[in-house]
Amino acid sequence: MHYSEEELLNGCIKGDRLMQKMLYERFCKRMLAICLRYSKAQQEAEDILQESFIKVFEHIKSFRKECPLEQWIKRIVINTALKHNRSKLYMYPALDIEDLERPIDENITLSDFHYNELLAMIQQLAPRYQVVFNLYAIEGFQHKEIASMLGITEGTSKSQFARARALLQQMIVEKKRVNYERYT
Repeated sequence: MHYSEEELLNGCIKGDRLMQKMLYERFCKRMLAICLRYSKAQQEAEDILQESFIKVFEHIKSFRKECPLEQWIKRIVINTALKHNRSKLYMYPALDIEDLERPIDENITLSDFHYNELLAMIQQLAPRYQVVFNLYAIEGFQHKEIASMLGITEGTSKSQFARARALLQQMIVEKKRVNYERYT
């Protein structure tokens, strides 16, 4: 049976386990995709997802319907992923942008890559680059917002995004080179 968002919401507010299950099933795949972008492995992403939905059900009574339910859940997922990553953000060594090979092709096309290949590249980034890249390039936050969310300066956010972008471009170029050599 297909329940409306309003029915799911009202059922979850009442603590109805079936409605919670249905709400989870409606949004879990899209939210897992977000969790995967902020994690290094499937298990870590699943942990973030589980923790996120626990928060969703704990706080669903406070949902004021000022935005779509999916957007509210997505924000909880992102915040949970950020909290999960906060302790790791500065633990990993980072390449300086000057350490990258030059030149980098500014006209790289991504159509040759499968989503899972691109996701794997994002997951290879150091957590600080991965988080800033996701927040800026995918979630659409501005550097000022990212700086506030992560407790860093706006300049640091911009720098980390530039480094993430350069690293990803280098990975894409290398992957294309390897694929080209494999088939020639």
